[in-house]
Amino acid sequence: MSALKLERGASSHSAYDLRDPYSEVVERHTLAVIVDNEAGVLARVIGLFSGRGYNIDSLTVAEIDHTGHRSRITVVTRGTPAIIEQIKAQLGRIIPVHEVHDLTVEGPSVERELGLFKVAGTGERRVEALRISDIFRAKVVDSTLESFVFEITGTPEKIDAFADMMRPLGLVELARTGVAALSRGV
Repeated sequence: MSALKLERGASSHSAYDLRDPYSEVVERHTLAVIVDNEAGVLARVIGLFSGRGYNIDSLTVAEIDHTGHRSRITVVTRGTPAIIEQIKAQLGRIIPVHEVHDLTVEGPSVERELGLFKVAGTGERRVEALRISDIFRAKVVDSTLESFVFEITGTPEKIDAFADMMRPLGLVELARTGVAALSRGV
C-alpha cells in the first residue's frame, strides 16, 4: 500500500473500520433525514442530488411530528464511500435539516416497502397468481373476474422478486411506496 494511501486511510476513521473510505466500490446506503416540514424543503434536498448528478433509488417523506412540524425523508442512494460522505455533509448544511443518519453504517436497521400489483388473468394463470401471492404473503385487496390487486410489504428485494413472478402471469400495473427504514434497538 502506498504512503499516500496509508495517509488518506489514517484520517478520521477508526482503526476498527476496515472499509476503505476512498474505495471505488459503489455501495447502496439508506439515509434518514429529519427536516422542518415546510414548503420547499423536499425540493432543496432533491436539488442537492440532481444538481450534483447523484441518483436516488428510493425516496419517501412524511410528517413524523405534527406539533414540532418535522418530517422524515428516507433516501436510498448509491455511491462510493467518499460520495456518500459528501452527500451526508451537504445534506447537513441545508438549513432546515436537523439530523442526517446513515442507517447503513450506524448498525442494524429494518427496511420495508409496500407494493400494489394489478395482475390480470383467467383460468390457470389466475390460480397460479393466487398461489404465488400466498407464498409471498401478499394480500388480495381488490378482485374482479379478470384481475386481482395484491398488496405486499417487505424488503425491496422481496418486492422485486414478487414483480418478477407476476410478470409472466399478467402483471398490468404496479405502484411502490419506496423504502421506509428505522434502526434496530434503542
